[in-house]
Amino acid sequence: MRFFPGIFGRKHQREAATDTTPTQADTGAKNVVETSVVGVSTSLIRIKGDDALKVMAYKRALNILAGSVARLPLRYMKQKDGIYVDFEASPLHYLLGTQPQSRLSAYYWKYQLVWQAFHDGDAYVWPRIIDGEVVELVLLNRHTCSLDDTNGTYYVSDEYNGVYGTFKESEILHIFFNSHNGRRGTPLWKEGNRALNIMATGDNETLNRFVNGGNVRGFITNDKSVVGFGEYADEQLEQLAQSVRDDFRNGVGITSLPGQAQFQQLSLSSTDMQFLETRKFAVLEISRLTGVPPIYLFDMVGGNYKIPEQADTAFLTQTLDGILLAIESEFNRKLVSRSMCCKRTFSFDRKRLFSMDLLSMANYESKMIQNGTFSINDVRRMENQPPVEGGDTIYLSTNTAVMGSSKMTGEKEDNNDNNQK
Repeated sequence: MRFFPGIFGRKHQREAATDTTPTQADTGAKNVVETSVVGVSTSLIRIKGDDALKVMAYKRALNILAGSVARLPLRYMKQKDGIYVDFEASPLHYLLGTQPQSRLSAYYWKYQLVWQAFHDGDAYVWPRIIDGEVVELVLLNRHTCSLDDTNGTYYVSDEYNGVYGTFKESEILHIFFNSHNGRRGTPLWKEGNRALNIMATGDNETLNRFVNGGNVRGFITNDKSVVGFGEYADEQLEQLAQSVRDDFRNGVGITSLPGQAQFQQLSLSSTDMQFLETRKFAVLEISRLTGVPPIYLFDMVGGNYKIPEQADTAFLTQTLDGILLAIESEFNRKLVSRSMCCKRTFSFDRKRLFSMDLLSMANYESKMIQNGTFSINDVRRMENQPPVEGGDTIYLSTNTAVMGSSKMTGEKEDNNDNNQK
């Protein structure tokens, strides 16, 4: 006979005949408690692969990472007069800006690229080249490409895109962000597996509590030393526990316990078990895992109005910029020849990150005009507005002046005095 049978979800089993566990007769025990558990069924849920997407905080973080990159234009540029301008004559300008491959727009192509690189660990792009020009950037289907570290080759078997064969390292764009060796990535769900398991188990427990109507949990016991008429043995206690469990599930508020059976409550309330605090902890763990600020995952941030602004800056500098640099580096490394280095480049337009924050954009454009960096027409072109006459003049704000100068007194400066000086 075992105490607390099935407390972790295991069904009660009688001990085998060869069991050496001392019995009541062997030990001479006088007070043996027959026990069965009502309502204890939650066990740890183990997350693997796409099961992680059922955890909403994780899925939301992936969507933010992929969507933030996807909405930034990836530009192919050439050097002209000492600056980089869009290389509109290149086929890559159309591919990156409109349609990298058939049946995929530029937005969803970049979205899937980043999503795969994080969730699966690796994303692979095969540039289809005809007559020396890239005519398509094929994002290979998930789990259809593998890397041979020893030979530095990629093996592809992508039935959906019709790509098969063995490719050299220089022929495949390999995008990954979370790596332990710099050659291949690690799926994000593996890195955060422990936190995801806890979150999934907590979600399942919450579901069980709602399904069961928040029913209590506890023990059915028979605190007697002699088993006889009117008493309950192990099997009878199990049957009684199942009967009580069914009553609770069917909405019976008050039930009876026959014979000498007693019910002792086990579970604590949701408040006592701090489920809400646990769920907040889970959001913070996902934030640490992905680099996405908690406010982006709809976590409570208090009343500090500066927190959203600080989160935007931290997300750009500490998380997103590294992702963009990794993509730019791989494209430059494999699609720009050594002879064209510094004459051609791939670059994301990071200014688009703040395109929806109109106040910040207006403040930025105003300061760039005042500092002489942009002309009025430069800003108008950024806003897709036609140029105006005289708008190409460069202005420079002069807020400081020499003490006693005409700029401070408002008097007209004497040219003769200037010549003498």
